[in-house]
Amino acid sequence: MHDQQLKQVIEAALFAADEPLSVDQLKELLAAQQVSKAKIQTTLSALQQDYQNRGVQLQQVASGYRFQTRTELGSILAGLWQEKPPKYSQALLETLALIAYRQPITRGDIEEIRGVSVSSQIMKTLQERGWVKVVGQREVPGRPQLYATTAEFLDYFNVKDLAELPPIPSSENAQQATATESTTAETATDQRVH
Repeated sequence: MHDQQLKQVIEAALFAADEPLSVDQLKELLAAQQVSKAKIQTTLSALQQDYQNRGVQLQQVASGYRFQTRTELGSILAGLWQEKPPKYSQALLETLALIAYRQPITRGDIEEIRGVSVSSQIMKTLQERGWVKVVGQREVPGRPQLYATTAEFLDYFNVKDLAELPPIPSSENAQQATATESTTAETATDQRVH
């Protein structure tokens, strides 16, 4: 199989697939042609280059490669779909963030950090979305379940691994931001009083 034909096959496979395809899956697809992983990787890099300035791009995510529209075009293209994207509550997003940054974590740990109980519906929603799964049980009385994020979580948020998640602001920075906000609020109040 010559290079151009290999590029066409890989491109077509990625467009036709419902989910991202890994290099191993592409190698399996091309088993009869005896294409090496290195050759597949080189072809994927060439495709990424080809699509660099187009409306779609070849993106590597946790479970493989996929074609997707460019992020900056999302607001323009949103009108194509009748359904509105689901809105998630602050509680659900906080719970997901705690699982992502502190995994594996128990529901009790999440409740302790947030200071409120985590509803069963939140955990159910996260599991139904495929973003969170049970990865074991903590060896303490009651053996609570340990939760962690999944490859689908990484794919949805367009990252290859957890190291690509944005850093959590340090508590010093958060305290400085809070102090600045309260100083600004006091100044604004003082200005209104005088």
